Amino acid sequence: MERNSTTAPAAPDVPATAAPDRPAPRWRRRLVTALAVAGPGLIAANAGNDAGGIATYASAGAQYGYRTLFFMLLVTVALVVVQEMCARLGAYTGVGLGGLIREQFSVRVSAFALLCLIIANLGLVVSEFAGIGAALELLGASRYMAVPLAAAGVWALVVFGSYRYAEKIFLVLSLAFFTYPVAAVLAHPDWGEAGAQLAWPHFVASKDFLLLGVALIGTTITPYMQFYVAAAVADRGIGPAEYPRERTDTVAGSIFANAISMFIIIATAAAITTRAPLDSAAQAASALKPVAGRFAAQLFGLGLLGASALAAAVVPLSTSYAVAEAVGVESSVSRRFREAPLFLGLFTAQVCIGAAIALIPGNLIQLLVRAQVVNGLITPILLTYVLTLANRHSVLGAAANGPLFRVVASVCVSVIALLSAVVLLQTLLGWLGMG
Repeated sequence: MERNSTTAPAAPDVPATAAPDRPAPRWRRRLVTALAVAGPGLIAANAGNDAGGIATYASAGAQYGYRTLFFMLLVTVALVVVQEMCARLGAYTGVGLGGLIREQFSVRVSAFALLCLIIANLGLVVSEFAGIGAALELLGASRYMAVPLAAAGVWALVVFGSYRYAEKIFLVLSLAFFTYPVAAVLAHPDWGEAGAQLAWPHFVASKDFLLLGVALIGTTITPYMQFYVAAAVADRGIGPAEYPRERTDTVAGSIFANAISMFIIIATAAAITTRAPLDSAAQAASALKPVAGRFAAQLFGLGLLGASALAAAVVPLSTSYAVAEAVGVESSVSRRFREAPLFLGLFTAQVCIGAAIALIPGNLIQLLVRAQVVNGLITPILLTYVLTLANRHSVLGAAANGPLFRVVASVCVSVIALLSAVVLLQTLLGWLGMG
């Protein structure tokens, strides 16, 4: 009653005409609501559009034109299913994937999952530093000087606690890739053919096409994204009551990120008419010429630099957090080396190894794609853990996968596993001289 009496006198002070005519506040409220929905799901999904992702999508467009669009449509469905399961696990348990795997599986099984994550993330770290090298070569710098300096810079930003400020700069630079949808329209692609390839499969029966398909899976449904979204949802305190909003964020984020990926394929396919693997980052940058003209290489280089530098810090950090949490030791960037030796030591080792491998002479774009193939081979292993956890009523209770969702999720994981197994078999046969 007191609350009503204190607010009542304010009513006469409001003009009589204010109530019926308030379109601006209504639109602002809607905008605020829409922005509030954007959260871990959107961030995690767009993390796939990093250096390895951009290179792989561009290579798909250059090498096979629009033929991978239908494949990307299937990958989008799988990404939505997988990311939704991870977000639900985080919301209903309040624990990240690393913690859930440790709690629900034996020590050996958990250690195997952790090893797979380390290998997958190390491949990503290599691809990020390769992306930095390719970006700075476009901007006129030698990779043999740029990559070591970038590695030292990323390491210092994280260890000395100034990474959060640099993160904003990297994110702004990454926005350059949002010009791809505009570039795709301005390049005047064959929309009829692109629509037909999107709606109906036009696959190529070749080993290279299959390898690229697994690379597209590896860069789109990367384990880092799954571990991030579950941990971020749990860390933000998003519970069952808030989960409907987070589910919208996760599903919309996955669809939006893959729409950008498809525009990259379309723009590159329209800009590069000679169907062959990309030889350089400059070729990938040529797809942005309808937007940036003669500055296409610089625009692409800045975007690639921002995306690569951001992920070059975040990905090894995610590995360090997962390992430190599993072992039960200190895990914080605010600690010194003597306080968190395993956490910061593992981060340092990943940065050094990733930068060193990225300096190996060769085609940086193809190195980026190969790193995604490795990721694609490991992805189905970790997705099996996710599917098992999401199916368990002992973990999620009534929020566990229902019969229909279980079938859809099982099919997605099984198809990814089958493709990875075929590629792995072909690789082994090639090593034995039987491929």
